[in-house]
Amino acid sequence: MVPRCILTDLEPGSLDVIRASTYGSLFRPDNFAFGTAGAGNNWAKGHYTDGAEMIESVMEIVQKECETCDCLQGFQVVHSLGGGTGAGMGTLLLSKIREQYPDRIICTFSCYPSPKVSDVVVEPYNATLAGHMLTELSDETFVIDNEALYDICFRTLKLNNPTYGDLNHLVSATMSGVTTCLRFPGQLNADLRK
Repeated sequence: MVPRCILTDLEPGSLDVIRASTYGSLFRPDNFAFGTAGAGNNWAKGHYTDGAEMIESVMEIVQKECETCDCLQGFQVVHSLGGGTGAGMGTLLLSKIREQYPDRIICTFSCYPSPKVSDVVVEPYNATLAGHMLTELSDETFVIDNEALYDICFRTLKLNNPTYGDLNHLVSATMSGVTTCLRFPGQLNADLRK
């Protein structure tokens, strides 16, 4: 089994971590797309400059994956809205997907920043610029609140120092629950349109 997944970032470091992890061998190596410098927490850099230079190579990978589908229903995009890549390039990717596949559903799992979790001053601006585009380009958006994730870890799971792995586990459990009806047969089975 190979996940139908495209991993992209404007700087290679985060993707190197995934490739080196125990799950790295699951992913198709040519479905990793990365830049060289990063977006520096700048929405415009991710959307108009560095992201714009890389978007065509990402869309080629998207098209290649779509061609292997028997019945393409739509796309699920997982991204953060605090930085330049997830917010800037993420919304650029959504606009290109909407342009190339106008009749397909676009569903996003969008992680919103919180001042209690991060002290990067421009995160609210990145999220605001991206949020406007999400309402225009996405059919469904599942909002993931960073602060709420930490609260769940502290209050419910009683973790003193939650790791990104703990937070990612919460997000993946939510995504798994939301998409169960897409993956398993049953009377309540649905597709992305329902």
